[in-house]
Amino acid sequence: MKTKNFLVSGIIGGIVDFLLGWLFYGIIFINTFPQPEESSNAMLFIFLGCLTFGLFVSFIFTKWAQITTAITGAKAGAIIGLFIGLFYNFFNLAMNATISMELAALDVAISVVMTSIIGAVIGAVNGKIG
Repeated sequence: MKTKNFLVSGIIGGIVDFLLGWLFYGIIFINTFPQPEESSNAMLFIFLGCLTFGLFVSFIFTKWAQITTAITGAKAGAIIGLFIGLFYNFFNLAMNATISMELAALDVAISVVMTSIIGAVIGAVNGKIG
């Protein structure tokens, strides 16, 4: 695994994840999903979570899959997003009575779209760094 590819594409992927989360959950669907509490640490922890996810996808792409194109990254990202979205929302439905099946399905769809874009960016960055 190329450590430089992993770190650079992972950090860029994490930043893209953070910005897409702001776009989808903070602007487009702001009235649909619960918003984080107003605290000094909330955005820090959201950013760290996004950074971790970017590094996770980058690790898969650089260590196991050798993904170096945006198209392949988008396809792999969509699959990862589907499974992560299903995983998270099944547990959320089990533990949180206020979450509806429709909201969970919407969140899975958003996860697929976001992770597809994140995967495309990570794949493209991996291809550029070489």
